[in-house]
Formats: sequence, structure tokens, C-alpha cells
Amino acid sequence: SILTGLFPPTSGTAFILGKDIRSELSAIRQNLGVCPQHNVLFDLLTVEEHIWFYARLKGLPEKKVKEEMEQMIMDVGLPHKLKARTSKLSGGMQRKLSVALAFVGGSKVVILDEPTAGVDPYSRRGIWELLLKYRQGRTIILSTHHMDEADILGDRIAIISHGKLCCVGSSLFLKNQLGTGYYLTLVKK
Repeated sequence: SILTGLFPPTSGTAFILGKDIRSELSAIRQNLGVCPQHNVLFDLLTVEEHIWFYARLKGLPEKKVKEEMEQMIMDVGLPHKLKARTSKLSGGMQRKLSVALAFVGGSKVVILDEPTAGVDPYSRRGIWELLLKYRQGRTIILSTHHMDEADILGDRIAIISHGKLCCVGSSLFLKNQLGTGYYLTLVKK
């Protein structure tokens, strides 16, 4: 919430793309994409209208909006839902759209708060594929409670407990340092 400018820091500061969040938030927001924990979709707008709205909000020129919209619709797997209101989409489709909207306008830094929370396994995998496709050339900060998700999607993983940073490293490093290795054996009778 502090990195996105929702709340000011109580002390200290943070830098995004070399810009101070306390004094250069407007410049940061031009390159920042955010997907909060809960979908921020307008029930009366269509999938197409959402992408158009967020692209224009980010300052994308009118000519580039259509091009980006077509690509994003294909990447999200919703070409058949282009004209559908988001209130008519399944929960998984709504979540995929919300995640994709964070990347609209070429966001260089993307903050995703539990992007796969509450979706079915198929939609979860679709969101993973979307993130893997869009991660090139971007910094993605993703919060999750699923270690398998962090393992697949993260180059570096930070574990936070009770508001404090416990450890940071690659998946392999964390497994070597912290993995205790439990085995479960099931026997069918």
C-alpha cells in the first residue's frame, strides 16, 4: 500500500525506478501497474471498455490503445467475451482481466496482491501463464500464500512474518536453508 501511494510512509522512503515515492508519485504512477487483492472492475463496462479505460488513464495514445487491447484480449483468452460486461464473467475470468489490467500501458513495475486468491486451479494456471509471458523487462512484486506459486513465478522470494522480513533469496537458496523435507507415505488397504 505504501509503494502504490495508497498510504504515506510513517518514516523513511522507498524508490521505484529511481524516483522517491514521497515526492515523485505522479511520475512513478505512469510506469506502475497495480492489481489489488479484490477485483476493481465496473459491472456496467465490457472487457473491451475496461482495457480502453485503463489504457487511456495511463496516457496511452488512442492509436496504440486498439493494438494493445487486441493483444491483451488474446493473451487473457477472452476474445469471445470482448463485448461482455464484466459482471457476466466467471470469477476466474474477472481475476485474469484484473491482473492483465495492471500491465496495460507498458507498466514497468507491477504490484500484484494475491493475484490467484479465490480462483479455480484452471484459472490459477492461466494467470501464471499470463505473468510468465508479461514478466520480461518488468519488475513484478507479487504477494502470495502459496509457496508453489512463489517457486514457479519468483526469481527472488522474500518471506515476511508478523510484518518483518525473515529471509530473501532464490527458491533454491531458501529450500537449502529452510527446507526440512517431510515425506508422506500413503498405503491403500
